[in-house]
Amino acid sequence: MEYRKYYLSFLLALCISCPHSLSFAYKAVNLGNWLVAEGWMEPSRFDGIVNKDLLDGTQVQFMSRKFQTYLSAEDGGGTTIVANRGSASGWETFRLWRVSDSSFNFRVFNKKFVGQGEGHQIVANSNSPSNHETFQIIRNKNEPLKIRIKASNGLFWRVQSKTSVIADYQGTNWDDNDPSVFHMTIVNTLQGEYQLTNGYGNRAPQVMREHWNSYITEDDFRFMSQNGLDAVRIPVGWWIAQDPNPPKPFVGGALAALDNAFTWAYKHGMKVIVDLHAVEGSQNGFEHSGTRDGYTEWGYSYIPQTVSVIEFLAKRYSHRKSLGGIELMNEPLGVNLDSLKNYYREAYDVVRKYIPNTYVIMSNPLATDSKLLLSFVKGFDKVVLDVHYYNLYSDKFNGMNVQQNIDYIRNDRAWDLSGVSSSNALSFVGEWTAEWSIQGAPMQDYQRYVQAQMDVYSHATFGWAYWAYKCQYNHWSLKWLIENGYIKL
Repeated sequence: MEYRKYYLSFLLALCISCPHSLSFAYKAVNLGNWLVAEGWMEPSRFDGIVNKDLLDGTQVQFMSRKFQTYLSAEDGGGTTIVANRGSASGWETFRLWRVSDSSFNFRVFNKKFVGQGEGHQIVANSNSPSNHETFQIIRNKNEPLKIRIKASNGLFWRVQSKTSVIADYQGTNWDDNDPSVFHMTIVNTLQGEYQLTNGYGNRAPQVMREHWNSYITEDDFRFMSQNGLDAVRIPVGWWIAQDPNPPKPFVGGALAALDNAFTWAYKHGMKVIVDLHAVEGSQNGFEHSGTRDGYTEWGYSYIPQTVSVIEFLAKRYSHRKSLGGIELMNEPLGVNLDSLKNYYREAYDVVRKYIPNTYVIMSNPLATDSKLLLSFVKGFDKVVLDVHYYNLYSDKFNGMNVQQNIDYIRNDRAWDLSGVSSSNALSFVGEWTAEWSIQGAPMQDYQRYVQAQMDVYSHATFGWAYWAYKCQYNHWSLKWLIENGYIKL
């Protein structure tokens, strides 16, 4: 078969590369949704939040029930809010910053905030929110998407005309002809650590403590070790470096859980790869990056504080025998490449200040050639390049059948991984999973697909890490797959 040609080339490349290869490659699993929340993996964790569909970063659109037109930040922001759009797109979409259960700031397309200007006019020209940029969403008890918006002056927004929205209305009528009544469309939501802790507010410390103490325990490390896993990749957020008093809304306690993980790993013969999964400013806009509203704002100005987080982790765990490596950033996307390289260089140096011999892991930017950093890493020692492989998140996988997915792993993935391995850096498939776009596949097909991935990814010179250990979706959960006979390591 054609894939054998690629596979032989892949093995040959490995034989002539990687002078720093491990004596073995890790079989690891990601402890996702433990110290950095990801709501899609465990949505029930958000059930106790009032207005849980209106968390930070939720994107909403408002249509006047009377005029049947959408509110819009003219020019994307910087001027007035109008009500003259027959359809909604970027300028008509507002991102929520949650202030309380029912009070919010509205951030528009160009990152300005909506506020109350002269003559009660509603405008979008503020760079930061204050009381004048804080509004209450009042929901109809019978139709929760039928809403009114109250300004800080105690009065409601109303559409005065299609080019003017003002906050001067006192009426309480919910009739569709009332100019203060809007239909709210929820376009997109985020369910990350920021949304969880800010949503619970004062209850967040208790909620998070219960989560950390129960989601992963020593019994899980015992199970992992007994079933052939020798390492865990643990996502952490930047706020852990300020534990026990991180900036609000984050809460303290994750650091003690991470300390426990090192202890349990050592006791059960495993290694810990600490992965800075969420950096201040967000490196990709995804909920797992700790973002508030989905914007990617990490760049040069955030390098010093991000390096300081790495320094904190390196110093704290430098003498832990169970330390397997430190990953400097997870899945950067859309960030400036020069700023990323500068950060990687500074963070590498600070790790080496405390730990001369541990592996430093650099994540390849998403949506780029996996060989993008090959020339850059030549100047470093004991460096690992992390690539993530999912037969998901791209239209090209949607029409593939079982065999085509398997062939893609054995051909395309094997060839791609061989390129990552052909440098002085080790290669690491830091995330992969058994899930795919095929619906209703039998157990045997999942087993073939998983086996193909393990056959190929076992040649990554640093190893692989499955995403994830636990998840509400069975095929994303390595624990479930092991317990139900889908996989044997």
